[in-house]
Amino acid sequence: MTLYDILKESWLSISGNKLRSFLTVLGIIIGVMAVVIMVAVGETVQQSITDQFSSLGTNTIVIRAGAARTGGVRMGNRQTLTLSDAEQIGKLPDVSAVTPAQNAGAQVIYGNQNWSTSMVGVYPDYATVQNIEMEYGTFFDRMAVKNASTYAVIGPTTAKELGMPENPVGEIIRIQNTPFVIIGIMKEKGDSAMGSQDDMVIIPVTTLKKRVQGSRFPDAVSMIALKLYQDADNAVVTDQITSLLRQRHKIKENDENDFQVTDMKQIMETMNTVTGYIKLLLVAIAAVSLLVGSIGIMNMMLVSVAERTREIGVRKAIGARERVIIIQFLSESVLISFIGSMIGLVMGVGLSQGVGRFILHYNVPFSIWPVILSVTVAVVVGLSSGVMPAIKAAKLNPIDSLRYE
Repeated sequence: MTLYDILKESWLSISGNKLRSFLTVLGIIIGVMAVVIMVAVGETVQQSITDQFSSLGTNTIVIRAGAARTGGVRMGNRQTLTLSDAEQIGKLPDVSAVTPAQNAGAQVIYGNQNWSTSMVGVYPDYATVQNIEMEYGTFFDRMAVKNASTYAVIGPTTAKELGMPENPVGEIIRIQNTPFVIIGIMKEKGDSAMGSQDDMVIIPVTTLKKRVQGSRFPDAVSMIALKLYQDADNAVVTDQITSLLRQRHKIKENDENDFQVTDMKQIMETMNTVTGYIKLLLVAIAAVSLLVGSIGIMNMMLVSVAERTREIGVRKAIGARERVIIIQFLSESVLISFIGSMIGLVMGVGLSQGVGRFILHYNVPFSIWPVILSVTVAVVVGLSSGVMPAIKAAKLNPIDSLRYE
């Protein structure tokens, strides 16, 4: 028999019991569809986390301040990082850009509109560290930091909520009765690992400390962020920063750090590892439905062998070999599995892409793995489910089969 003859006869046998075949195929459809959707969910979660960190890059290190301590006792709320710490860190050979950062809430007033947003005081290098691109205007320079100038760079969401014109450069806003001139508006960027930049007001850190907050510690900041050169070793630089700050803060050998160094590359690798395990767990859960589907195929083929016992006896009586009988039943099993796998693949990809784009408004990454998985499932599940029924059919005694009613 040719391959065409085998497939034709398999199709006739399957289509002869439409309801039973449909229910069997449905099990495989649901199984493959579940696996494809779970893979898509895992890929989407991993891509979302990667996007959160990609705005900064893996060559970024963030240092956060802790409270000052003396003899192991917390000394109020004074933050331990300073502007001079940032200056010294910037002198390390592998550091390409560094900025201190002080965060605060802000009630921004423009005309008769007001909006509550976040404000951050920084150095000009903040634009480099955060990969900020300007839609209009420019970022402030070092002279603005030195003079504590009342310049502000705002995000597009802030401008929209305040009802500003498309290009708001030159407009005046007020923050705590202090007027600020808008010198730039950032391009829309969305959330990053350091918060949303679309709804934010950025001013010189000296302006924030002296004119807005009026802190008793004008040199103290809550955070220092820096970007390394591409060929830099994050772990080495992290050790250098830790050693430098411990020396500058006069921390004794056995005392804990009064700061926390966070390596974005290490965090991203850890998160990718975690999401990888999550993907495996999701696929494992979905694979249970595939197991149920394969059991359904095996059950259908065993019933088919019982129903076609007399037909098998006739075939063997006229000279059909066991190999031909086995091939015939295996081909039926594989064909059922293949049909279910392909339909499940199409439905799984369609549902995941459709829900992602039209409901969640997120581009769900398409992976080649579901396609490979579907073809593999079609072959492996089909063969494994059909082997026992095929062997059982081939081993039937032709005389007993002909007597079967």
